[in-house]
Order: sequence, then structure tokens, then C-alpha cells
Amino acid sequence: MSNDEVYAGGLLTKALDPASQPETIRAFLREEITLIQESVASGTRVIDFGCGYGRHLALLANRLSLGVGVEYQRVYVADAIRRHGGGRLHFVVADGTSVPVERTFDMATCLTNTWGTMTDKAGILREMRRLSPRSRSRVLSVYAESSVPARCEWYARLDQEVTAVTAEYIETAGGFRSEHFSEARLRALVGECVVRPFAGIGYLVLA
Repeated sequence: MSNDEVYAGGLLTKALDPASQPETIRAFLREEITLIQESVASGTRVIDFGCGYGRHLALLANRLSLGVGVEYQRVYVADAIRRHGGGRLHFVVADGTSVPVERTFDMATCLTNTWGTMTDKAGILREMRRLSPRSRSRVLSVYAESSVPARCEWYARLDQEVTAVTAEYIETAGGFRSEHFSEARLRALVGECVVRPFAGIGYLVLA
């Protein structure tokens, strides 16, 4: 199975249940929410890659002039529209490397290590840069190697038995593969960027 198939099977729903999350993971998610709430000013236009159910945009709905969530899983987009759609928030089913949107945004985000589960990372970054052209307006949050123990525990709770751990990824028997990064690898993949330690087990990247 691929990541696409695992996500289609409902992995995200299980993963976002706080009962499934080790405390280290919950702390990462809490800090991520604080980050976006403190970083987005009133009137901002944000496009979120790999938006899932739209939870991050929903938190910002009252201050955004426009929020667009991009997600390839139709069932997630349908749920995002049901929960949060309308008004300033819009959700589209699309390949993140070829987004059917022409206008530009103040910020492009790809959070919660979603970038670390994507195959064409360069293609995602290319679209983030196209749609949010201002320097340092593309925001990634990813896992560092220090996250491995907590993630192995988390995936086990999600019935995803870990079968391989390398310097760059964790892979499970169910076919799920989630990468982690060193600062040097991030700079090699992203190019010019700011890399900051984040939540004890990750990095924040401003590209």
C-alpha cells in the first residue's frame, strides 16, 4: 500500500484523535496551532497544502480574507466543506504539484509533517512559491530525527506496525511512510530558507 491508500483508509481521523497521541506529539500539535494563530494577521490570504479536514484554516477563519485548502483525498475535502466551507474558506481536490488556482496569497503552509509524507517535495515547493511569491512566506513544519520514538509509539497506537526506521523515514507494515529531517537535509531540499528547531521534535522552515 501507498501513503495515498493508507490515508484513504482513514488514518488521518485516527491520528487526530488526542487519545491516540503520545504527549510529545500532542505538544507538537499544540505549539503548531499557537504558531499559526500568532503568525497570521487580520486580512491575510492563506493557502494550505495537504489541508486534510481543514482544521488549520478553520482556526483562522475569522481573520482571513481568503483561505484555500488543497487536498488530494476527496473524502477529506468533502468533510472540510461540510464542516468549514463557505464564506472565506474554500477547499479543493487537487494535486499539490499542480493547483488549479491563479491568484496569489500572502502565505502558503504545509504543516504537521505533511510535506514529509509527500513524494514530489520539490513539486510542492514549486507550487507554494508560485502561489505565495514573497520570500519567507512559505511555511513548513516537519519532524526531526528526535521525533522517532514518539512517532513509533503513535503509529503503533494507530495499528500501523513499524517495520523500518532509517535516518530519513519510518515505514509501517500497512504501507505508511513518514520522513524526518536534519537541518542539513532540509537546506539541501529547500534551498535558501530559515530553519528553526520546533516543539522539541521538529523544525519550522520559512522558505
